[in-house]
Amino acid sequence: MPTTARWAATLTLTATAVCGPLLGSAHAAPSLGPSGLYAPSALVLTMGHGNSAATVTPERAVTLNCAPTASGTHPAATQACAELRGAGGDLDALTVRDGAVCTKQFDPVVVTVDGVWQGKRVSYERTFANECVKNSYGMTVFTF
Repeated sequence: MPTTARWAATLTLTATAVCGPLLGSAHAAPSLGPSGLYAPSALVLTMGHGNSAATVTPERAVTLNCAPTASGTHPAATQACAELRGAGGDLDALTVRDGAVCTKQFDPVVVTVDGVWQGKRVSYERTFANECVKNSYGMTVFTF
């Protein structure tokens, strides 16, 4: 998939996660916006095999909404949101969990995260040596 198409798909998923699907109504629902009770926290996570997001075709994509409640297509949305809150939204703070054992096989996996976390724009990319290593970081955020 060309980079432009991947970005378009990511932006569409992000917009849907943040704003909800368009229902064809001419009237928009009122938004709480930045001054509302909850700052938006809606992310789109993708995963694909390769060395960088620029050259990888996403194989899986999930949405993760964390405000006001955990939801989305992430298989463990509640736990992933709690883990991100515990890390202050810092994806680099997610480290290898104790007791994780993986082979040294090199089959690179790229994870991207795009969207907003507590009202701030997020764009993140990380390459792991293999899928086992990806799944060993944190407890649930990258396990999808």
